Amino acid sequence: MSPRPRETSDAEILAALARVMQRRSPVELTLADVAKEAGVVPATIIQRFGTKRELLLANCKAWTADVAGQFAAARAKYVSPLRTLVELFVEFSGFAATPESMANFLAYVQIDLSDPEFRAVLLLQFVTMREESKKLLDDAIVARELKTCDSGELARLLQQVNGGAMLDWAVYRKGPLGTWIRRALEALLAPYVIGDFRKSGSARRGGGAR
Repeated sequence: MSPRPRETSDAEILAALARVMQRRSPVELTLADVAKEAGVVPATIIQRFGTKRELLLANCKAWTADVAGQFAAARAKYVSPLRTLVELFVEFSGFAATPESMANFLAYVQIDLSDPEFRAVLLLQFVTMREESKKLLDDAIVARELKTCDSGELARLLQQVNGGAMLDWAVYRKGPLGTWIRRALEALLAPYVIGDFRKSGSARRGGGAR
């Protein structure tokens, strides 16, 4: 099949990049890898994004810009604020479904933390996720899924427990990553939940609508 540079959008190229990033470390990844995955020639990627660094930065910016949209889509899908929160964090882990992809992800995080421009985007991503998580916790309190609590502090803990569960899974390597994240987040939320969230979460869908 011949390349179709004019028919392949930037978003499709970035999606192809994300898939390649699961298989290749920052050192191993090449523009040729991404071009092959996207079905374009390397020159197309160079023309649109420039260097490999600029391509990776564009991907980071695009994902960060879409965080609020992903929260909104999850709200519509799950309805219950608590269920939305847990399932969304589980969905976010899809980029690192294997130990190998997790190792590659951590290698990219090193770039995010050491390069000031990447770190600024990562910080915005973290802040947005924490703010959106707090909104869901506030909605869960209103919907009487959660007891009244410091939602800002709980949102901070959720973010930290999520990161810890990912590293824990990468070491133990037992079962799916999503299962580890769901279990960790539900354990953190359990003292605040009205009723048994783990048993009744799916049945409470109608009660969490805004």
